[in-house]
Amino acid sequence: MSTITAALRPIPFPTLNVLRRDPAAQAFMLLRVAFTVAPIAFGLDKFAEVMIDNWPKYLAPEFNDILPGSAQDAMYIVGGVEIAAGLVVAIAPRFGGLLVAGWLGGIIVSLLLVGGYADIALRDFGLLLGALTLARLASAFGPGGVRDHGDGERAA
Repeated sequence: MSTITAALRPIPFPTLNVLRRDPAAQAFMLLRVAFTVAPIAFGLDKFAEVMIDNWPKYLAPEFNDILPGSAQDAMYIVGGVEIAAGLVVAIAPRFGGLLVAGWLGGIIVSLLLVGGYADIALRDFGLLLGALTLARLASAFGPGGVRDHGDGERAA
């Protein structure tokens, strides 16, 4: 199986039996759920503005200048991408983890360019590391949600 095919391969959720006894499966599920729910919630909030009432303040002028429309229009695009990223994580967490990590990298750059948000950029860097961890853990789980120990044998 090629690397691209492996990254895009849907990964089933580990069984309850596996989740009860395998700490790696538990960590994988925790990260998978978090990186599915959080991007979808923040993406929806770009439209509803319940958690944050002024999302455009986080958009660097350098990005706003190259995006079509207003900063608010850009936030609607960002919201759509975040919702899609959360759905990708749910279906193909290996690729989705990398997608979310890349997206968080862009957010970090924007926050640092705007200035005054280094604390949020640092938090997002921690999230980026978590997304990369999700992608790495996802590569350890194969068909049926069973973990591959790297020696060609799967855990029962």
